[in-house]
Amino acid sequence: MGLFNDKDDKTEKATPKRLSEARNKGQTAKSTELSTAIALLASVIVFQVTGSNLVQALKRILQEGLSIPTPEQGNRDWAIQLIHKTIGEVAPALFPFMGTLVGIGILVGILQVGWKISFEPLKPKFEKLNPIAGLAKLFSPKALVKAILGALKLGLIGMVLYLKLKSDWGLILSLGDMPFQRSSMIVAGIIIKTLWWIAVPLCALSILDLLYQKWQFRRDMRMSKQDIKDEQKSTEGDPEVKARIKKAQREIARRRMMEEVPKADVVITNPTHYAVALKYERSKMNAPTVVAKGSDRTAFRIREIAKENKVPIYEDPPLARALFRGVDLGEEIPSRFYQAVATVLAHIMKQTGGVEA
Repeated sequence: MGLFNDKDDKTEKATPKRLSEARNKGQTAKSTELSTAIALLASVIVFQVTGSNLVQALKRILQEGLSIPTPEQGNRDWAIQLIHKTIGEVAPALFPFMGTLVGIGILVGILQVGWKISFEPLKPKFEKLNPIAGLAKLFSPKALVKAILGALKLGLIGMVLYLKLKSDWGLILSLGDMPFQRSSMIVAGIIIKTLWWIAVPLCALSILDLLYQKWQFRRDMRMSKQDIKDEQKSTEGDPEVKARIKKAQREIARRRMMEEVPKADVVITNPTHYAVALKYERSKMNAPTVVAKGSDRTAFRIREIAKENKVPIYEDPPLARALFRGVDLGEEIPSRFYQAVATVLAHIMKQTGGVEA
């Protein structure tokens, strides 16, 4: 079996429901390497812009710290004052770096996975203490990719440091003979250039890591066909149960419809294939209304009920077919049927002596 072969029968893409559940649990495709690399790059930029302030603060602190106090000065109060002064001078200079690291880390995280707060990853999971599972993770594709990425990063940093130290070695050796102001600026410049050479390639490696994480996440979220069926059952209900419910609903609707047949004024038939029962109340309806209709067995049952309740049955195959196909149950007939239905009702009136109002 290859290292990246599919497992079992999970060959289907994850459904939106599965992805949403994973997101709620804090499971998303993200690269921590990308946050680190971009934070490093941003810090280099901030250091290049405001680094002189930090250098000056460190210079003043160094001068204070290396000064030899007299016995009267070198007491506890002097030490406390020196600490307070150190914090007061370094903190404002370091604040841009700390703020940048925190802000960039949050921003990159939001850009990768969106805004979602989940406490699920913080919950203790005792299965993580399983040593066998831990060993399996050490030899998993994820661990291999992480090891390769780590080796590339280490090699990159080592190569950059070697090249920079080699090119600036003579300058570094001469720093001891320079004034602090000049030597500190030279050291800061070397550091900035070195970090630039490290940060930019790290960002490129981190983008590759992000692409891999997204690909791996899609693989991990894949489902089997049975998983999808089970999800549909839990979401929409068991298809067999739904079918039984729909059948019961149709039966209830059919019984209610049949209960309206005895109240009809006329049943127009095909005479064998279709039956449409009409009711017309002048005070409540603008036109006759279809109170029951059906084909084949249902049509036969409508005719039976009509006979049992002495509801007139009128044979008109074209009209029966047209009403069955063109008018829904409970609707009044359209105007195009007025003349034909009026003729039927007039015929029934002659036989029965009038239509019930």
